[in-house]
Amino acid sequence: MITVSTDKNKLDVPFIQKFLKNVYWAAGRTMQEIQTTIDHSFCFGIYLDEQQIGFARVITDYVVFAYLMDVFITEEHRGKGYSSILIENMMNEPKLKNIKIWRLATSDAHFLYRKFGFHELANPEKLMEKIIK
Repeated sequence: MITVSTDKNKLDVPFIQKFLKNVYWAAGRTMQEIQTTIDHSFCFGIYLDEQQIGFARVITDYVVFAYLMDVFITEEHRGKGYSSILIENMMNEPKLKNIKIWRLATSDAHFLYRKFGFHELANPEKLMEKIIK
């Protein structure tokens, strides 16, 4: 049985860190860095028979803006619609329902996010970033 929870106490932080430290967008994040991101985000765990198989987090002010980050389903559970279940639960979460602007960055999952109304930026020239290495 698949369940999605926002209970941070259910999150398997070592599982999350083990996965994220090896993906391009989060390579090398330490356990402490993962815990800090969880502490300061609205988090979602997805579970198959009570075992965590995926994760996502939202950084938000709960009114104007939300940024979707660190979305993943473990490789052995991909292709079964679990990522759609996870995103659908996020988009329907009552605490996030009134947010006006959602953003995310992806290199390879545009097809997934388009199903939930995400699209390329209308005016990318208006956005700026600062990256510290």
